[in-house]
Amino acid sequence: MNFSILSRSAAIYTTRRLMEAGAARGHNVRVLDPLRCEMHLDGKRAHLFYERADLPPSDVVVPRIGSSIAPYGLSVLNQFELRGMAVLNRSGAIATARNKMRCLQLLAANGIPIPSTVMASTAGDLKAMVALVGGVPVLVKVLQAGEREGVMVCRSLQSMEAALEALLGLGHNLLIQQYVLDRKGRDIRALVVGGKVVAAARRRPKVGKLSRTLARGARMDRVELPSEFQRIAVEAAQHVGLEVAGVDLLDLTDGPRIFEVNASPGLKDLEEVTGRDLATEIVLHAESLAPKTVVPNGDKRRRAAPRAER
Repeated sequence: MNFSILSRSAAIYTTRRLMEAGAARGHNVRVLDPLRCEMHLDGKRAHLFYERADLPPSDVVVPRIGSSIAPYGLSVLNQFELRGMAVLNRSGAIATARNKMRCLQLLAANGIPIPSTVMASTAGDLKAMVALVGGVPVLVKVLQAGEREGVMVCRSLQSMEAALEALLGLGHNLLIQQYVLDRKGRDIRALVVGGKVVAAARRRPKVGKLSRTLARGARMDRVELPSEFQRIAVEAAQHVGLEVAGVDLLDLTDGPRIFEVNASPGLKDLEEVTGRDLATEIVLHAESLAPKTVVPNGDKRRRAAPRAER
């Protein structure tokens, strides 16, 4: 099988692990930098080039589109789709996941429990609406896909005010969400692949007034999710349209809440804390999406997988 990974670099941990897993399964794996892809449309065909050379078709494409190149990267991914190639996560679903408010609106409209959330255009309005989400601590998020700072945990009104002024001053749109942490830590990342939870870990953000991201500096512990948590994590990924997703949940006293769905979840922390080969789980599901060929006896079988080229 010809197996393409859209990623800026083969040295990135998750990209490298997907390469290794694909090669171990006997696939011909290549990493394509989306920024080195060129596209051409003429009303009849969708052409793809890589460094100005024709790009051969792939049996399946695995996108790893970072936020810094999201607009161009998603256009490249959509070009693969227009050419009829199987794609692990489609461009429209990734775009939905990256628009945090739109994603939450979609989940809420489909009955998926989410934390209380407010959005406003000014710092004053946001501060005035904090009571609607239960007060501090809160999550402060940048809405658009190009953010660099990630999700911030503000544990005091002072730290929240500083964050709002800094981010709004940069022209970002923000939302604030309910966030509850007790001594046990109740922030959970679940990895959903092909309609099932294959790994989960509890994250404990680093102690301090302001945590720039939930993952950075956080301790992670393996956790077995109850069936209700697994159900809503899977449903959240399905409603967004993602085959592979990192689903972030809060464990509140009245049940789980989905606070974010990530379309390009990293594997490093989850593989380390769970000891599982999650890259192979993704490759196996990618294989299931690849096209079949019909052999002379009429049986549908997969294309023979060539040996990997490194």
